Amino acid sequence: MGKKLLKNTEWAILIVSVILAIIGLIALFSATQSTEHGEFRKQVQWIIISIPFLVLASIIDYNIIVRFSTLAYLVVIGLLVGVLFTEPISGARSWFKITESLSLQPSEIGKVITILFLAFLINKMQIRGRKEINKIWKLFIVLIFAALPVALILKEPDNGTALAYLIAILAMLFVSGIDKKYIILAVTALIIATPIIYANLPTHALKRIEVFLNPGSDPRGAGYNIIQSKLAIGAGEIFGMGLFKGNQTQLGFLYPKTTDFIFSVIGEEMGFIATGTITILYIVLVTKSVYVAKTAKDNIGSYIAIGIAGIFFFHMTENIGMTIGLLPITGVPLPFVSYGGSSLVTNFICIGLLLNISSRRQKAIFVE
Repeated sequence: MGKKLLKNTEWAILIVSVILAIIGLIALFSATQSTEHGEFRKQVQWIIISIPFLVLASIIDYNIIVRFSTLAYLVVIGLLVGVLFTEPISGARSWFKITESLSLQPSEIGKVITILFLAFLINKMQIRGRKEINKIWKLFIVLIFAALPVALILKEPDNGTALAYLIAILAMLFVSGIDKKYIILAVTALIIATPIIYANLPTHALKRIEVFLNPGSDPRGAGYNIIQSKLAIGAGEIFGMGLFKGNQTQLGFLYPKTTDFIFSVIGEEMGFIATGTITILYIVLVTKSVYVAKTAKDNIGSYIAIGIAGIFFFHMTENIGMTIGLLPITGVPLPFVSYGGSSLVTNFICIGLLLNISSRRQKAIFVE
């Protein structure tokens, strides 16, 4: 049985995540030389801390893990409520400050917990068949539990992370066999609501959209970061300027260079070869995650895997897109590459779950 599990495991997923983490460490080592590599050393520590979480998530049957998802979901909701009463950091109440150098971001660990709980809930709703999710009252219950963490994260406010939740939730609902009429209804409602939402956006969100459309409108203010990011990536050309030699990176023009704009650091100092490789690695990670979802042995496995694929897809698209000026800046980290303990642990838990599901897979579930 053990050999069969190892044979079925999609090891490419683990290999890709390790390569991305190594690239991230190299970039962090260069980006933090002016601060004596403080964040680099912390990132190494977080990778070590992530290993037992990765192992546990990969070896404990995910159906057993899912049984505890309801309690975990309630804990996460409590943390998301509690964090709203903390002191804001950079304008958002997203972190519990544990020590001077250690913080916990509930919305990060909440991603995987929400995915596990929704997989459990949707599967419960389909006890009499996959089409049961299309009953109005069942779908309404799922949407209520899905919307609660999203609403709390928007309250922080952390629009980027809320969007990551939304993409994962939509992917899970799509795979669950939801009727096309609901999809059409949702798209129509979104189109109608867009002008209303835009008119009621907070000032900082409107500013970000304005800067996205025209960065030159405020080059020393809201448009500063994206201008510096594009300059850095452009300066790297094909092979980069070399580690420790990037002008925007080493002279402090990129900010925050270890989190939101780590891709810009890589583009400037390692060039298009490195950024192109990173993009390909993420595409492999997402496509392999979708394949795991298609070949899972049961619906719960499919829902967990496709939710994780949605998370990785959004983070890859949004972070790379915002650093090159194709998408608005939202403060979304690049998985495994950006500095951040909560994010790193969560991402490796997701990798462990994907390995777990793939090791027990049999045949396609959600393809009909």
